[in-house]
Amino acid sequence: MTMPWHPIDLPSLQLGLLHRLVRQARPCDEVTEFHGSLRWAEFLLERSGGRLRPADYVEVGSDSIFHGLGDWVFSGVLYDDPDWGTARLRDYAAARGVFIDTALAMRPYAAGFIARCATEVLAAEPDVVGFTTTFMQNVASLALARELKRRRPGLAVVFGGSNCDGPMGHALHRNHPFVDHVVRGEGEYAFPALLRHLDQGTPPADVPGLCWWDGHTSRANPETRRTVAPADIPSPDYDQWQTALEASPVVEYVHPKLVVEGARGCWWGEKHHCTFCGLNGSSMAFRAKPGERLWDEIDRLVRRHRILDVVTVDNIIDMAYFRDFLPRVVDSGWDLRLHYEVKSNLTRDQLGLLGRSGTVHIQPGIESLGSRVLDLMDKGVTGARNVRTLRECENHSLTCSWNLLYGFPGETAEDYEPVIDQLPALVHLQPPSGAHRIQLERFSPHFTDPDLGFGKRRPAAMYGHVYDLPEDELADLVYLFDTEDAGIGGPVERRLKEAVAQWRAGHPHSRLEYEEEAADREGEGALLVHDRRHGRPHTTHRFTGWAAAALRHLEDGRTEPALHRLLTADGHDVPSGTLTAWLHRALALGLLFRDGRTYVSLPTWDAPVRLPDGAGVTG
Repeated sequence: MTMPWHPIDLPSLQLGLLHRLVRQARPCDEVTEFHGSLRWAEFLLERSGGRLRPADYVEVGSDSIFHGLGDWVFSGVLYDDPDWGTARLRDYAAARGVFIDTALAMRPYAAGFIARCATEVLAAEPDVVGFTTTFMQNVASLALARELKRRRPGLAVVFGGSNCDGPMGHALHRNHPFVDHVVRGEGEYAFPALLRHLDQGTPPADVPGLCWWDGHTSRANPETRRTVAPADIPSPDYDQWQTALEASPVVEYVHPKLVVEGARGCWWGEKHHCTFCGLNGSSMAFRAKPGERLWDEIDRLVRRHRILDVVTVDNIIDMAYFRDFLPRVVDSGWDLRLHYEVKSNLTRDQLGLLGRSGTVHIQPGIESLGSRVLDLMDKGVTGARNVRTLRECENHSLTCSWNLLYGFPGETAEDYEPVIDQLPALVHLQPPSGAHRIQLERFSPHFTDPDLGFGKRRPAAMYGHVYDLPEDELADLVYLFDTEDAGIGGPVERRLKEAVAQWRAGHPHSRLEYEEEAADREGEGALLVHDRRHGRPHTTHRFTGWAAAALRHLEDGRTEPALHRLLTADGHDVPSGTLTAWLHRALALGLLFRDGRTYVSLPTWDAPVRLPDGAGVTG
């Protein structure tokens, strides 16, 4: 089962995989899914008389993930106290300016929901109940598990998922005796092995990574370095999810999407683990399904469910997919809408192929537009390249989601000020969600190596209104940690946040577009640049000859000497001083972005239709 706060427009990949896995390994077993997130959205809609809608679910479940509001909603049920943690939450919110009214309005419904869930689950007379838990699913899952065991003590309760990886899984197990087993790491091999032990009534001491009770002692079996091979990862089964969604009153509020998995791990992280990133936990090793198999899975799911939006959960695209998967999508002729995580140094042709394949949304992990800060992250990309990616996303109608991160040990104001000064010129390109100070994540290099600059750490303050546990147990249980601030602060931090806010405000009304003017009688054409950016006078710039050629060459990013060599090769005799003056003028007009010695041209060849922020959310 999957409990709040799983996104209600998506099926649970974990449930879909485990359902198919159990059916394959144990064909005589009956598998019943319980979509608790969908049920919670229904329950709120019903019990509140329509006041608490799916948009409110998203506000608490997704938008407030770094404040723990979703977990707090169910903490009172877990600890048998409707007021548990409320005072601490109010103090926390007041100190940080966090809006909590929606979460406060939801909490009175939590106990009734857990009671209803327990009744429905037990009515199916299960032998084993499995919970998948990621991010803010822990407390709702624990609250229901506790109620299930209270009503039926002999029931076997199993937890798994990202919240159970490494020491987190053992801490979850030993602090909650009503959880019988915790699967740490991938479940394809461990879960069937555990079910065999439950059948036989034998101690599961040989199941790698499993936590289990030996009398009153919580045992944690050694974890394995073995990863699940792509051939052993089943194709998900979403039949029960679709049946539940189509029968739900919530269906009119959401735009459902399918979820697929092409790869696990991160091929970049295997070589250069981004210093701030805790994703993948103990399973960094990159493995990918062949492109033909991934397409066959998508083909089957789309035909079966009649849903064209497809979200891939891969942390990074397998570069082989540009040869053996995306061309298949293009050739299919299907009007798919794909969502993909990619690396930000993709070429123009690769981004073009994504656009032609029906990919509409990418997360390229841009993170910063300053090369030195990107080096501190170990991102393996430059600020100039990231700006090129933003520009090409406009050219290929790709929605690009990204965050601008700061707060890295060793960064200085000098790393940010040249970037901040140029942000107004980028207002026609897709802005970040905001400028955010990094958090310390378990499994990240910043966490595992205190010498990188974060020697002091403690469980994040938000867990104080989520769990009634001592700090030493929280230190093993939680994913996010508070630590001393590093990097920029004060006036530079404020300038960065203000500049990003202005970028976000001005973006919907901004354009900076090329137009090729027809050649005159002498055969010479011109390159027009129509500047319709927020905060600048609307004008059109006209470039001919070497200046037009220079703008085109700078689409790929060049240093001044490299640009001069290219122009010379084109037959343009441009004195170096003239070129220097032109670059300075184009930079002052905001037609170029400068990253160190590299210049990148900013005009686009296309400008996709833009919706206002939040236009896709139904209230």
